Amino acid sequence: MSISFDTLPNGMRVVTEHMPGLESASIGIWVAAGGRHERQAQNGIAHFLEHMAFKGTNRRSALEIAEAIEDVGGYLNAYTSREVTAYYARVLKDDVALAFDVISDIVLNPVFDAAEIEVERGVILQEIGQALDTPDDVVFDWLQEAAYPDQPLGRTILGPAERVKAFSQGDLAGFIAEHYGPERMVLSAAGAVDHDQIMRLTEAAFGRLRRGKDTILTPAGFGVGERRETRELEQVHFALGLEGPDYFDDMIYTAQVYSNALGGGMSSRLFQEIREKRGLCYSIFAQTGAFSDSGLITLYAGTSGESIDELSGLVVDELKRAAGDIREAEVQRARVQMKSGLLMGLESASSRAERLARLVMIWNRIPPISETIAKIDAVSVSGVRDFAGDLAGSGRAALALYGPAQAAPGLETLRTRLVA
Repeated sequence: MSISFDTLPNGMRVVTEHMPGLESASIGIWVAAGGRHERQAQNGIAHFLEHMAFKGTNRRSALEIAEAIEDVGGYLNAYTSREVTAYYARVLKDDVALAFDVISDIVLNPVFDAAEIEVERGVILQEIGQALDTPDDVVFDWLQEAAYPDQPLGRTILGPAERVKAFSQGDLAGFIAEHYGPERMVLSAAGAVDHDQIMRLTEAAFGRLRRGKDTILTPAGFGVGERRETRELEQVHFALGLEGPDYFDDMIYTAQVYSNALGGGMSSRLFQEIREKRGLCYSIFAQTGAFSDSGLITLYAGTSGESIDELSGLVVDELKRAAGDIREAEVQRARVQMKSGLLMGLESASSRAERLARLVMIWNRIPPISETIAKIDAVSVSGVRDFAGDLAGSGRAALALYGPAQAAPGLETLRTRLVA
């Protein structure tokens, strides 16, 4: 397998990985323009724009976009996150040029037809309504808001319905003009791809684009906040967030090992203590997420209104206990799980294309797998214990609760228990 990485004169980056033996390829464009790049009045527009990319260009109608890929048995999709919007396809090797043409077309030439905007506005409002009817979606959005209050990183990706109802053609075009410069784009492809062909296609389609203006992000500021809503549901959805490292910080590997040992699987501490031994929940887990200038370690569980007080206290106790008695076997298991997840993901062209794009966006280079594995292997028991102790001792936490939460302790109660 060979990785090739080039940059056009206008700053657009192109990275490919040829994977011998594959008959298919994954190709896409990742743009550093997500939810946190929006001003408050724009909240939700990055996601709206992602939808509108599929609603017609000056060369293809919405149906023709779908047919172009599906007529050759391919798959076309997109997503919006807080820092990235991606448009990607998977096709057979003979259709790579077609997939590139469709993706570049929807990114470069959307027409924002007024009638299609109204149709898609309705679709997105339905999506917002569906999310609001999904408690575990709601509680994670609320946790993000509580952890990063009054700043772009804390806002929802979908945006509030009242904003979505007001977006116009000019708003969409303006966001593209402001954030879709070539220096913010990465073209990534993996599988049955030829780098020289991809470079020729990219130069022809994107080479004439001018660099955009520098975007100054609002720095992330972790806040100690709480958001709860009492509602008659079957369960209380509990999400506790702790401030973690950003993805430029090598401590991210320690944080990931820590959260994996704490709540990353059936053998984890939270699963064993709270579900298996006490039967207080069905679903419980911990995970580490990272942004360019902050990170969030999230602990989630769903439980009954009668059990939420006990469960939340036990979660905090497990956070504290890890600082004193996490064992080598637990750390080793977490390291192995991280490495196996990384290596198994490399068997998929789509996962490789995604990984390449993200690494280029973060580092502007492709760190070898061996470098990543070495950093995972370097995480020690003492390092995890120190990290756990610092995390608990700081008391920097955010809380979100949704459901029959009358008996749930407040954030200050949990913070006091955490640092005691």
